[in-house]
Amino acid sequence: MNILDLINKFSTQEKCIKHLEKARWGDKVKCVYCGSENVNSLPKELRHHCNGCRKSFSVTVGTIFHRTHIELQKWFLVMSLMLNARKGLSAYQIARDLGMRRPTVWSMMHRIRKAMASDQGELLSGIVEMDETYIGGKPRPKNNKDDDDYTPPKRGRGTDKECVIGMIERGGKVKTKHHSKKEGNRLDFKSLHNILFKNISPESTTLMTDDFKGYKPFRKVISHLSVNHSKKQWVNGVAHTNTIESFWAIVKRGIKGQFHFVSPKYLSRYLDEFSFRFNNKESEFMFDKLLINAVR
Repeated sequence: MNILDLINKFSTQEKCIKHLEKARWGDKVKCVYCGSENVNSLPKELRHHCNGCRKSFSVTVGTIFHRTHIELQKWFLVMSLMLNARKGLSAYQIARDLGMRRPTVWSMMHRIRKAMASDQGELLSGIVEMDETYIGGKPRPKNNKDDDDYTPPKRGRGTDKECVIGMIERGGKVKTKHHSKKEGNRLDFKSLHNILFKNISPESTTLMTDDFKGYKPFRKVISHLSVNHSKKQWVNGVAHTNTIESFWAIVKRGIKGQFHFVSPKYLSRYLDEFSFRFNNKESEFMFDKLLINAVR
């Protein structure tokens, strides 16, 4: 949804509340505490009163908007700006655009990313590409190039950067998993197996990977094809990992160009944002879907 349409459609707090109520409950309001439908509306307060548990509530209770002091129109604007930016937008940029404080926008964006995370439940099938990448900035040497003991910085799987595993269904959705250093620096078949089989339907999936040795044992448990990147082989018949690598390009350009730095603590949330946008890029109802996730 573009900004002008959003402002016209949600010009008041009352219109925003009504839209959230429709997204959360449909035509029948239910108590958020006991589930009763014996509810009276309080139009002036934009709230409802339950005759069962005798509590009053609003549609924002238990959602990412709970106890917010920011008007919902600004929430909707932040959501729309995040969805419309293919490589993301920084909290500084949105704060400038909406005339808000950067820490407030930063907190709002993380709540919105939490709603985006609930979109990763569906299992992948068909041809699924799997690959890992490393996020954390440009590798820097630990000593000077002129020193006798100079060692160039390690890249790829030998780096100290954060490891992220991705799986993408050809023509379908992408799923990501941050393999943090707390889970162990070693990325092996056991780790990859646990991640993969939580996210695919094994009986209807053909796995495509590169030649990393951690993927080789998959041939014994699932239909598996690979390409040998170490020998500059990028395509082997139908086998390639170009789709997942194109997704990594979007993620890395977004982190480098917009966010500049993402701490390991919040990396998963940023990945959820990129994944949600990628998975719903062709949908006209991306904003409505995010809103439904937000009030679940």
